[in-house]
Amino acid sequence: MAKEVVESLVEGGKATAAPPLGPALGPKGVNIGLVIAEINKKTASFKGMQVPVKIIIDSSTKAFEITVGTPPAAELIKKEAGIQKGSGNPLDHVADLKIEQIIKIAKMKEDSLSGKNLKAKVKEIIGTCNSMGVKVEEMHARDALRVVEQGRFDEKIKAEKTELTAEEMKQIDEERKRLQAEIAVKREEYLVKAKNLMKEMEGKEAREIRKKMEELEIPAIIINELMPTEKAAPAGKEGAAPGGKPAPENHHQRLPRSKISFSFFKNLCQAYYIIYLSHCYLAGIHKNYQKDDDYNYSPPEEPFIGCYWHWRFICHIIY
Repeated sequence: MAKEVVESLVEGGKATAAPPLGPALGPKGVNIGLVIAEINKKTASFKGMQVPVKIIIDSSTKAFEITVGTPPAAELIKKEAGIQKGSGNPLDHVADLKIEQIIKIAKMKEDSLSGKNLKAKVKEIIGTCNSMGVKVEEMHARDALRVVEQGRFDEKIKAEKTELTAEEMKQIDEERKRLQAEIAVKREEYLVKAKNLMKEMEGKEAREIRKKMEELEIPAIIINELMPTEKAAPAGKEGAAPGGKPAPENHHQRLPRSKISFSFFKNLCQAYYIIYLSHCYLAGIHKNYQKDDDYNYSPPEEPFIGCYWHWRFICHIIY
């Protein structure tokens, strides 16, 4: 069965038969009204967002299948939380989401999540919140996972509740501002602690200072900001020191393994050539000393030609 595919970008829940979707579907012979209705049904939770959709059409039966693409879960979480980025340290929270918002994101990502049911998919989204430093229902995401498992939110998940009241939205906004202010204070504390440590350990290796900062649980983002890691030496400049200066020349430095092997076999072949040539030459001179009953060896009639072809054969293997 031949398949035809139409891809388009539509506004969530507001697809129409106008261009570009209508003209693309017209020649395919499908019922455009049914296709549009199905798209709007599947993209209703993406209200206000541009959503990629793919319509797969069976050329013979005109049956169709619609798949909806979505942004990554982290992007949807940031949009719901009203933040630009997650926390560099999962222990520092930057926002708080309601379970309704988590359910909404889980429904948006329904086709790409691996959970068998909505509850399992909700837990996947909460797991992403944990890595971004986003709280759920004023709890650490790990605690929220346990609460979901215990069934506290089963009623809302079963009802697929995704709408929030104006009062709840106001609470979310206030909580986000409070957490952002808290993050700013913590960041300043970490900076002061790190700078004081750098003064105390002045003159010591950067590796030791970084290790001490990690022991004091200073976030990696602060450590990298104050003590950026040294860049690797530019490509093509072998032996460059970490600071960019060339390393002192070492006359006893070992050659690469491949070069040692090539030099070794080259010398071996040359030695073989000399030994074989000498052997053939001496064997020809002392031919009269051979005894057929004791030693039956006859050198080539053209010893030099035989040696040449042995040399050519070995060179062919090595090179």
